[in-house]
Amino acid sequence: MAIKLENVGIAVRDLEEAIAFFTDLGLSVLGRATVSGEWTETAVGLDGNHAKIAMLQTPDGKGRLELFEYIHPDAIETEPTRPNEIGMHRVAFSVDDLDATLAIAAKHGCHPLRGVATYEDVYKLTYVRGPSGIIVMLAEELKRS
Repeated sequence: MAIKLENVGIAVRDLEEAIAFFTDLGLSVLGRATVSGEWTETAVGLDGNHAKIAMLQTPDGKGRLELFEYIHPDAIETEPTRPNEIGMHRVAFSVDDLDATLAIAAKHGCHPLRGVATYEDVYKLTYVRGPSGIIVMLAEELKRS
């Protein structure tokens, strides 16, 4: 049996804000839509499911994020996820220039949770809290083969 990761879906408070953040980081919007109806109620398991969605892709064409903002039922606000909580944890990106990427994130009010760390002289990395409380890991490879 073959399996392939298609995308990671993230519910957001404000679709436009999330799109702006991720496109500024370098992702591109592949498409946008509003979905509702029986098929989406069945697939998602929510009566009256109605959402605005956007599919974004990384520049290498391999990674995709599906962002969705619920119109109905109302989105449920929760406390932002902490790094040690069980469940969906974070989305991670490798970047060519961590400092430049952090400057872009800062324009969106997103800063490292604690700071920038170096892992075994291989990666410089950090977690930032993105739009809607999403934890985003950013890592720059220090030693390239």
